[in-house]
Amino acid sequence: MPVLALFSAVLVVTFEQLVQWRYGAAGLLGLLLLTVGIKAKSPGVSSAGAVLLALLVTRPAL
Repeated sequence: MPVLALFSAVLVVTFEQLVQWRYGAAGLLGLLLLTVGIKAKSPGVSSAGAVLLALLVTRPAL
């Protein structure tokens, strides 16, 4: 069980770093809003995070 918890923690941290590297601080904020909204069962907060992430992913390439 501790190995599974360690593996999932490493996976989450790696994913957060990837989002921050690819989408910057706005991506990290969107991911944070989405996570907090899901854990707090707040549809408004999680929707704001999801919309922010969707806007970052679908922005036109420069």
